[in-house]
Amino acid sequence: MDTENLFPEEQFEDQFKKSKKIKFWEALIPIAVLIALLSYNVFIYSDDATGGPNQFALIFSGVIAAIIGFRKKIKYSEMLEAVVDNVKSTGSAIFILLMVGALAGTWLISGIIPTMIFYGLKILNPTFFLAAALLICCIISLATGSSWTTTATIGIALMGIGKALGLPLGMIAGAVLSGAYFGDKMSPLSDTTNLAPAMAGTDVFTHVRYMAYTTIPSISITLLIFIVLGFQQGSAQLQDTSALSQSIENTFHITPLLFIVPIVVIAMIVKKAKPLTALFIGTILAGIFAVIFQPEILMKVAESDTFNFNSAYKGVMNAMTNSVYIPSGNEILDKNELFSSGGMSGMLSTIWLILCAMFFGGIMQEIGALQKISDTLLKVAKSTFGLFASTTFSCIFFNGTASDQYLAIVVPGKMFKQAYDDKGLAPENLSRTLEDSGTVTSILFPWNTGGAYQSKTLGVGTGEYVWYAFFNLISPIMTLIFAYFNIKIRRLVKK
Repeated sequence: MDTENLFPEEQFEDQFKKSKKIKFWEALIPIAVLIALLSYNVFIYSDDATGGPNQFALIFSGVIAAIIGFRKKIKYSEMLEAVVDNVKSTGSAIFILLMVGALAGTWLISGIIPTMIFYGLKILNPTFFLAAALLICCIISLATGSSWTTTATIGIALMGIGKALGLPLGMIAGAVLSGAYFGDKMSPLSDTTNLAPAMAGTDVFTHVRYMAYTTIPSISITLLIFIVLGFQQGSAQLQDTSALSQSIENTFHITPLLFIVPIVVIAMIVKKAKPLTALFIGTILAGIFAVIFQPEILMKVAESDTFNFNSAYKGVMNAMTNSVYIPSGNEILDKNELFSSGGMSGMLSTIWLILCAMFFGGIMQEIGALQKISDTLLKVAKSTFGLFASTTFSCIFFNGTASDQYLAIVVPGKMFKQAYDDKGLAPENLSRTLEDSGTVTSILFPWNTGGAYQSKTLGVGTGEYVWYAFFNLISPIMTLIFAYFNIKIRRLVKK
């Protein structure tokens, strides 16, 4: 991975020069405006705020930042170029989002997701479902190195199973995301796991070994919490799974052969195939399996009375691109819209949100506001703990303002690298802190690429799952605890 292309050295130095022009209070103005607008949007629109109001709030705050930039003699063309560069960096994420929408649609009409739910209802005990979902996602994400692929495949199925069991959606998503981001942090195949040590100046395997000190306690506490929550939910009145299973079997042709498709997709990711490639092949295979195993479903989706090439093509294409809903006749399943998908079109609002977030982040970056705030945090980091705390808050800050987890790793990594060296701290201290607070907190912000993607993929609002994403909440706290009590803080050995 060519990490320098993410944030070139000359661009970083340029931001440092511009940060000298802007004052700290000026850098905070666009952020204050954004927080005020987002808060009011949530108050007025609740979960519907991401359908447009939040997008305009990001654009409006970006315009405020641009006005400050004009006052500092920063050219319009330079700010626009920064926005374009930011949008370019999200290109792969946008196409992955579209392909996830297509995959979800074809996995529904082919019976893959219903089959996963059917067998999941028979195998997974409601009391231990949350803990099992956490562990399953830990294993898949460790093998693939991708939280996004994990949630787009097994995560969607687990959401369906948990929903059928009557568990709160936010709680299910919290378990799925906690497991997915455990592997995203710890797998050597993960892009962030390679990016963080590259920024800090250490190697990936030293980084992974050192990160285990904070990550293992974090995931252990998370597992314990979900076990306790599972017992609490298990004692409640959960749904009659036998009736649900019968309704699924009456609606779809259920067969273990449908597991071939998700197995192929996961195997491709493990073999280091690009996520976009794996998702595309998974979508095409699912379309073929739909023709073989679910001809009646395709006829319904295509609104046709006969099954032929045209109706099969139309059914698969509709599922890929548009919203589809397959009623089961079961009140519980239909009320929860368990067998529905938005297709590629369902992802457009999320893409819109990401583009607006890149507009705000690009201008804030270009006028030097983000750099100024980071510089201020660095100045107050007098002690070792202060340095760790400044790094942690910088990563979270960049996830909330730059709206990109890569920038939340790259910028603090470049900024604080020399400070760690000056204090005699080994680079793996920095790389661990970058991951503990940069990688995992991206999903806590609805307008961050990570938060927008996961919310849309799992069908749960960020405000619903944020309180149950225990691993993502505990990880930055754990790294601060280790720093405060001087636990496993490796020092440089001078020869």
